[in-house]
Amino acid sequence: MVGVSAMVGTGVFAVWQGALERSGRWLVAAVVLAAVVAALNAISTARLAARHPEAGGVYAYGRIYLGRPVGVLAGLVFIVGKTASASAAALTIGLYVWPQRTTQVALGAIAIALLVNVRGIVRSTRVAAVMVIAVGIALGVFVISSGLTLATRSVEFSPSAPGAEPSGIVAAAGLVFVAFAGYARITVLGEEVKSPRRTIPRAIAVSFAMVLFAYVLVAFVVLSADRAGVTIGPAALDDIARALAPSWVVTMVVVGAVLAAGAVLWSLIAGVGRTVFAMASRGDAPRFFAAAGRRSRIPIRAEVAAALATTVLVIAGGLTLALVVSAAMVLTYYSIAHVSALRLAGEGGSASRAGRVAAVLGLVGCVGLVAGLLVWA
Repeated sequence: MVGVSAMVGTGVFAVWQGALERSGRWLVAAVVLAAVVAALNAISTARLAARHPEAGGVYAYGRIYLGRPVGVLAGLVFIVGKTASASAAALTIGLYVWPQRTTQVALGAIAIALLVNVRGIVRSTRVAAVMVIAVGIALGVFVISSGLTLATRSVEFSPSAPGAEPSGIVAAAGLVFVAFAGYARITVLGEEVKSPRRTIPRAIAVSFAMVLFAYVLVAFVVLSADRAGVTIGPAALDDIARALAPSWVVTMVVVGAVLAAGAVLWSLIAGVGRTVFAMASRGDAPRFFAAAGRRSRIPIRAEVAAALATTVLVIAGGLTLALVVSAAMVLTYYSIAHVSALRLAGEGGSASRAGRVAAVLGLVGCVGLVAGLLVWA
């Protein structure tokens, strides 16, 4: 449940316009490629987290295996990438709630998320379960309702669809990769579950399978709707629902988007703030951000800074730009994780060979997706 709730967020509601423009009729292939790279990333970070269960993630692993400069670089690209992800989440809320006032709604969402975090309200596993069920129902109703309508229409499958070349598929996969972000949250629960060596890998596999199945279904609907003549905008699922489904389905899609993107925005501002706090505590960021509340231990200064940076990105750019920046930075972050995992594999152990293969393939995948994004930027 934690794994699915971490991955079902902004991406499934926001990435489709940009991904469709880049991949054309190969949209489903781009989704699968993004899932493969994300799974390889999860394997490497899980191995590192098992060996070094400490705060900071790849920032800490980079410092340990590759030196302080690389660790600081990992922390910086994480902050930039996740800040861009937070701005994408805020913009997604604005696009689905009130497209004529997208920026204003996005800024309001950031303010609410910051207030919730500063007050120390933590999302529990039960809340995550309720959110997953609500968003899952919204996506299921959307797929069934829109799919049934499309099934009654004659859709022409053109072999000359734009963006069908390999670089377009890779670029689309880079964007869709954002939709799988959050899976690393599973890897840090080793001290909180029974038999973590068995439970964590199974949780990763099951959650990836469930999320991939849902995303492939949505991709098929998006692709079919595009071929049926539906105009696909930034709020793709809303556009399709308005064209093909009853009004109550549109309402469910909007509620699902707000719940999913709101939960992501909430957790990202907290995550970026805590990364800044961790870096400041180690002397890799201004000491000003190392302060925390005496009772709550919440790094308020760092979280306010994260919210302000998210606000700047919302005002400065649109949704696609935020998604591209987020994907490129987070993929760079995981590239550092794979290099660190290669050093870990060099220390030996029964799983070192499999870990080395996963790290090499993951590194190639991350670099390839970043290259695709840059070509299509």
